[in-house]
Amino acid sequence: MLNVIEKWFEATLWNGRFVVVVAVVASMAAAIAIFYMATVDVVYLVSHMLHYADFTLTDEARKLLHDQTISHVVEVVDGYLLATFMLIFALGMYELFVSDIDEAHGSKTSSKILVIASLDDLKARLAKVILMILIVTLFEEAMNMKISTSLDLLYFGGAIALIGASLFLTHKAEDHGKGSKHLED
Repeated sequence: MLNVIEKWFEATLWNGRFVVVVAVVASMAAAIAIFYMATVDVVYLVSHMLHYADFTLTDEARKLLHDQTISHVVEVVDGYLLATFMLIFALGMYELFVSDIDEAHGSKTSSKILVIASLDDLKARLAKVILMILIVTLFEEAMNMKISTSLDLLYFGGAIALIGASLFLTHKAEDHGKGSKHLED
């Protein structure tokens, strides 16, 4: 009797992992919504850019349109990166907790970024996307930044140095991971 209860309890625990499907579906819906929003932003961006060639624009108006366009492009890139983050998260959670995605493993055109073998793989892939979002956000803020003191310039230079250091360390960590895999083979 105790053995039957234990088996039933363990089966219930093991099948409890399927609750992750809720997060997978919600994350996919969020990714689709963000892709849609970013794409709509691109359509509006292009429609507003048609006025850039207008000969009646003053130099100030053209510069303002130029600066606004660059800012919107950065926002769109940020949106696409966030949607990619949600997509990777959804697929990674599904592969880790529910089942391998046979289509991804069997496809010659599948991206290795979507094939998740462990929680560390998922964290590493998501961390790279987060780093890219932070870089794009820094770029967006830098475009709107008004440097009025030398301390502002120092802070800005420090932010750039930290981004550079994080990219360097990320690259070194990838090289180290590849090197240890080759040693295991």
